[in-house]
Amino acid sequence: MAPACEIQRGDYLLSDDPARLQVEAIHAYLTTSYWAAGIPRGTVERALANSLCIGAYLANRTQVGLARFVTDSATFCYVCDVYVVEEHRRKGIAPAMLALAVRHPRLQGLRRWNLVTADAHGLYAPFGFKVPAAPERYMERLDPDVYRRMAGTGQLPGTSESPGR
Repeated sequence: MAPACEIQRGDYLLSDDPARLQVEAIHAYLTTSYWAAGIPRGTVERALANSLCIGAYLANRTQVGLARFVTDSATFCYVCDVYVVEEHRRKGIAPAMLALAVRHPRLQGLRRWNLVTADAHGLYAPFGFKVPAAPERYMERLDPDVYRRMAGTGQLPGTSESPGR
């Protein structure tokens, strides 16, 4: 395993070390976000385990931000779950996490990076993100109510299995 990719930015440590991720804090934030409201903790755990994640941490190891990258590390990267908790915003943490990502060894030479955002276009534009040149080529299969619908069924979203199997 490669050593962690880390930088210090003022009072914050930015790191891709999965051992630093605080699933409880991440889940608490995401479950109230506009893009992942109600997301089950198990889904967050699987998403983190299968992604390259860059977290932002205080000296006391408290996690205050996250940027998650779904990638094959060869051709494609989907940027998602980028956030900084309210009291730590406007300190350059989100742009610093993105800057670390675009320099990250696993994310070099990729042909395409994608993301979806309702309100953070200004954050991503300096990193080369723009409206798709050919939006008519893009398609999606979206199920915005999956977490709400699956709540209480005991079934893991995206599977036909119960958690105990």
